[in-house]
Amino acid sequence: MNSFLNLAKNKRIPRGTLLFYYCHSVIPIPDWMILFLTFVKNQQVSGSQSAKSLNFATRFSKTTFNMAEKEAKLFADFKPVTTDEWEAKIIADLKGKDYERALVWKTFEGFGVRPYYRQENLAGKEYLESLPGEFPFVRGNNKTSNDWLIRQNIFVNNFEEANKKALTILGKGVTSLGFLFSDCCSVTPENLATLLKDICLEAAEVNLVCSTDECNCSELFVDYVLAGKWENKNVVASTAIDPIGTFVLKGVIADDAISKLKPVIEKAKAVPNFRTVAVHGKFFANSGSSIVQELAFSLAQGAEYLSQLTEAGVSIDDFAKAIKFNLGVGNNYFMEIAKLRAGRLLWSKIVEAYGPGCKCAAKMIIHSETNRFNLTIYDPYVNMLRTQTEAMSAVLGGAHSVTVLPFNAVYEETTEFSERIARNQQILLKEESHLDKIADPSAGSYYIESLTGSIADQAWKLFLEVQGKGGFIAAFKEGFIQSEINAMAAERNKRYAQRRENILGTNQFPNFNEQLKAGFDGSLFEAIDLTEAGATVETLKPYRGSQAFEALRYTTDMYSLKVKRPVAFMLTIGNLAFRKARAQFSCNFFAVAGFTVIDNNGFKTADEGVAAAKAAGADLVVLCSSDDEYAEIAPKVAELLEEEILVVAGDPACRAELEEKGIADFIHVKSNILEELKGYQSKLGI
Repeated sequence: MNSFLNLAKNKRIPRGTLLFYYCHSVIPIPDWMILFLTFVKNQQVSGSQSAKSLNFATRFSKTTFNMAEKEAKLFADFKPVTTDEWEAKIIADLKGKDYERALVWKTFEGFGVRPYYRQENLAGKEYLESLPGEFPFVRGNNKTSNDWLIRQNIFVNNFEEANKKALTILGKGVTSLGFLFSDCCSVTPENLATLLKDICLEAAEVNLVCSTDECNCSELFVDYVLAGKWENKNVVASTAIDPIGTFVLKGVIADDAISKLKPVIEKAKAVPNFRTVAVHGKFFANSGSSIVQELAFSLAQGAEYLSQLTEAGVSIDDFAKAIKFNLGVGNNYFMEIAKLRAGRLLWSKIVEAYGPGCKCAAKMIIHSETNRFNLTIYDPYVNMLRTQTEAMSAVLGGAHSVTVLPFNAVYEETTEFSERIARNQQILLKEESHLDKIADPSAGSYYIESLTGSIADQAWKLFLEVQGKGGFIAAFKEGFIQSEINAMAAERNKRYAQRRENILGTNQFPNFNEQLKAGFDGSLFEAIDLTEAGATVETLKPYRGSQAFEALRYTTDMYSLKVKRPVAFMLTIGNLAFRKARAQFSCNFFAVAGFTVIDNNGFKTADEGVAAAKAAGADLVVLCSSDDEYAEIAPKVAELLEEEILVVAGDPACRAELEEKGIADFIHVKSNILEELKGYQSKLGI
């Protein structure tokens, strides 16, 4: 209070305004009042105006205290509701439905998500007693903020051009640079100096990424820093040396691949915040893994490095400060937040077991990159919505740095526009939403804290299973890791095909009018196979979840360039509610394959509907009505059609009866839409 009075004595702010601020520090004031206070402060009122403000403030403070007192009494009249009482009410409202099937979400992660969480769900979680910046770092690595670095990647084909681009984007909000080298052998002291010219290494993070581990970028960077006039401890940088990650994608690893990292780590100690060893968990995520699998296998990979390098003589403190985790971030919003928190918890425990000299060495430094797995080439602007929520997850989860992939990154060279949007997505989170201001923004959320614990439990079980097989490399050589990820990917693909998981604009609610032109490389619709000759194991092959649907629709697009685009005509008749709902469902169904869809308000008779379908040049006539009416209407429509294919929208009780009359095609919510559409393409000769 004294500071407020001192300000008033100096006549910089009137006492009346100060009283407002003091009241606000004790009792919450609505936003409109804060705006008013700001206005009063900016007006620098004095004299009678100040007296009026003081009188109003006095009345306002009394009213506020009275409201608070009444509110306290009001809530005192309500007794607490126990969990048993909530459960009893829920079960009563379910009216006999199975609780687990109706309300518990069965996740890919191996545990169920309850319909609600309460404070009692946090019991037994010891890490909740820690503060942000304290071991085990669940609540983040920073004590007073949630700041992160905004990273943009630059493909380096020409060192001078890459330098110009880096300097340009540093002035547009980027605080972390990722240099991706197409030819690592071309990196020389001279080229590196050209690349980093005029870049202040104390103001921006630099990350050097090679496609091979046989490069000397780390040593060259250390020499560059030592030769300059930098305060070495203020230089934050990394390389991405990851021989195990290379093994995962290419299937080859040398016996001494990990031990060769020892001299690199030793030399990098001259630059304290330079991390040389990387774990690329995003390889698992982009190959279709679950969140638990990505985290568990990333931890196992990190533990493999830790074990082998400490055996080779690297101290635990030096190694822990040399490793960086590059994790993907997907569209499962709350799960992804919890993943990063659980990851820091588990990694800190792993490092702690090796007895570091300082527990600060147990911090897990995470770079998050939005997953390629979720990006689409159809309706690509939706990618911006996907990456926005993904970036939020990474930020709220406490990532050290974040890369948002531009919306067009998977199908063309990124443009100035798409890169600008990707940068601004993070800038908005920081400058508009202020997500960097509060340490551990998700703390105290019963849901997120519970997810953190559940993911940590499941990931730890899988981690221990890998360790039981001799560690990551041994488990990968055995094929365990690949089989786990491939099984999960198959399950995810099945859910996409059945539309139990939606890819907006691709397998659900497609843009009816969108058509791609020729020119796309066929590999765009295939998994990425980097397997080298002489590979000793099955490798992981990153892909995108939408690829099968994109290939389906692209086939139709290419067919329509030479032949008529197939037409699906909605023959809507009978019950208004059923025909409209089923027509909408069917339009979306066939538009997924790029078919032209024609909806209608309704026909009075089957003859009228069939005549309209023929006039429209329909290839498929989709009958949309109610189950009760299908038994009579469907046979009539079938008799009137010639070469057109009759499709019944729904799975009516009379299906067997209709099938006996030769009606074989039915579409409904349980259909495998991918296989069904492939079948219709085949029938139409596409």
